[in-house]
Amino acid sequence: MATKRIGILTGGGDVPGLNSVIKEVTYRATENNCEVFGLRLGWQGLTHLNLDDEKSRERYVLPLTRTNTRTIDRYGGTFLHSSRTNPSKMKSLPDFLKGRDFPQREVTKDGEKTTVYDVSAQVLKNLDALGVDSLIAIGGDDTLSYAAKLHALGVKVIAVPKTMDNDVRNTEYCIGFSTAITRATDAISRQRTTVGSHERIGIFRVFGRDAGFTSLYTAYVASIRCCIPEYKVQLDKLIDLLITDKKNNPSNYCLVILSEGAEWEGYKAQEFGEADAYGHKKKANVAEALSDEIKRRTREETIVSDLTYDLRSGAPDFVDKLIASTFGTMALEAVLENESGRMAALVNGCYTMEPIPDPALGPRHVEVATMYNTERLRPNYANKTGMPIFLTRA
Repeated sequence: MATKRIGILTGGGDVPGLNSVIKEVTYRATENNCEVFGLRLGWQGLTHLNLDDEKSRERYVLPLTRTNTRTIDRYGGTFLHSSRTNPSKMKSLPDFLKGRDFPQREVTKDGEKTTVYDVSAQVLKNLDALGVDSLIAIGGDDTLSYAAKLHALGVKVIAVPKTMDNDVRNTEYCIGFSTAITRATDAISRQRTTVGSHERIGIFRVFGRDAGFTSLYTAYVASIRCCIPEYKVQLDKLIDLLITDKKNNPSNYCLVILSEGAEWEGYKAQEFGEADAYGHKKKANVAEALSDEIKRRTREETIVSDLTYDLRSGAPDFVDKLIASTFGTMALEAVLENESGRMAALVNGCYTMEPIPDPALGPRHVEVATMYNTERLRPNYANKTGMPIFLTRA
């Protein structure tokens, strides 16, 4: 008989490395006589699971074994699939829950009011019915915010941070970050030939709604200008720097990379579409907005390249596989020790278990004073002696 029944899920956007965590948890669990099953489609696997319906069980509950996880770490994405479901803010209920008396409230976004339901009672019911002793949640700020709520409700939860934005608090590294910035650097290196051939200004956009780590670190190794959400640049200054870079380049071109949430004085990041379960709308392409401003103010031509989704696709690099596998082992060890409310993390360059971040604090941000040169609008390269490998502290 299994000593523990462990559930595992992946929520939010996919990143390379998720499957390495799933495989490592499964392998280490079976070595310790534990039973593991995946909850498919993130938190939806616990809100939409109808245990009285066999088809629902098949859709949302997947037993994990050494056989069906043996090769998954060779690929990107998530073997368990994902969603942006937020059990505490559901806009609609699955059919089998309609008519049930769940707590509800109104939320307002951009003047629009929406009624949302908190179906945590159903989540707890399903966890109990499944006999889950511990739950391992892999995700970013949004996914882990609900993991923190479950911990507060008495569920044993262990977290693993993932997001290529690298903005989860209490850790210097999140799974997916290394692959993202490696791919961004490679894409920019390849596209230099096209931008240079046409003597234009190349403008690249990457993910980073609230934090600029992805654009900052890519700019660090690509040696280009960058704009991050944490600092509003002066548009005239940015354009002057780019024009100067272009003139000083023997090939008569220049490059700049922007986080999706970057802004300049007089410009606010534009959003569109319906807000997701965590209140986020899609960001309009700030690179296109900058391109329009450059064309309006100068005679220069631009090339805009949106790198976003390409950076989270495909297999993980070595760093992400290493850290993901290690985080998976750490998560399983925490389960075996009956811990809860803890998260696998890197702090001061060392592996450690930290508290799941307080959702009220929001995402981690780039420390502008030490990491971003506001005069040159590029990373700060100085004074790195003694810093951890990723040049920032949790």
